[in-house]
Amino acid sequence: MASLATHLSAFLFLFPVGLRRLLFSSSLYLKNPSLYRSKTWYFSEPRWKNIDFYALIIALPIASFSEIFIFLTFSGHPTYRFSFFQQSLTLFLFWVLIILVIFREHTDPLLINEGFVFLVAGISFLVEYSVIGKGITGVFGAVYDLLGALTLLCAGCCLYLSIKPSAFFAEFLLSAGLVFKGTWVLQTGLSLYTDVFGLKGCRKMSILTAKGNADVQCDLEEDGLRGVSLMNLLFTGHAILVLVVSIVSFGLLSCNRNLRCGEASGPLLAELESETTPMRALPELEMD
Repeated sequence: MASLATHLSAFLFLFPVGLRRLLFSSSLYLKNPSLYRSKTWYFSEPRWKNIDFYALIIALPIASFSEIFIFLTFSGHPTYRFSFFQQSLTLFLFWVLIILVIFREHTDPLLINEGFVFLVAGISFLVEYSVIGKGITGVFGAVYDLLGALTLLCAGCCLYLSIKPSAFFAEFLLSAGLVFKGTWVLQTGLSLYTDVFGLKGCRKMSILTAKGNADVQCDLEEDGLRGVSLMNLLFTGHAILVLVVSIVSFGLLSCNRNLRCGEASGPLLAELESETTPMRALPELEMD
């Protein structure tokens, strides 16, 4: 999380993935709520439409190895170098998660249970939480605390879905949380790592101490306190905006079937219906 480019890259991955998941899961739920089960990934046909999934397969290991390279070559304080290694491990865990999704799609689903994949996802988010804002001190550590709270939300939703995949509210919160996390990552990058969009009376993030800690340097203590209040206000604004977008999207999908996405009418629904067909046919047979 050490530059604007890193935050922008995170936004470009998190926001589309969260929005896509929100639309696909809502479409599937509205098609038949009684058959709904959350999926580790919502694939669509034709396969080339899953460009975000393939982009993650390529980009995550590259980003992980880049963090390792910085870890090996960075000449700063050992504590600061170690944070690069932790970030690399986090990216690698999410890449392993993507690989598990691939294996589950192309092998017997009984070999890799969806609950296990969600469990790995929850653990990955918890590991990410442990490294978010590491080495950032001072008044603007609160900005990364908010980002950490969103990560904990995603982790909690994944762990709950690993136990109860039919819980749509957890899927809805996970999807909205990913969208929210994406927008807040971008806001954090713009506010802390640029002078143009920075806070009044404060300069962009820099390493300030010999221990490798970092903070946003403000001219006056009042500027720092005002900055924290402004970031809290922006966080509330982001939360309201994401909530409104999520509810409006769900409402539009419920009112207009033509807007529903992907698997709501594709192979996933057919698979779920085939699993419940014997259970439905049994009462009819007994009545005859």
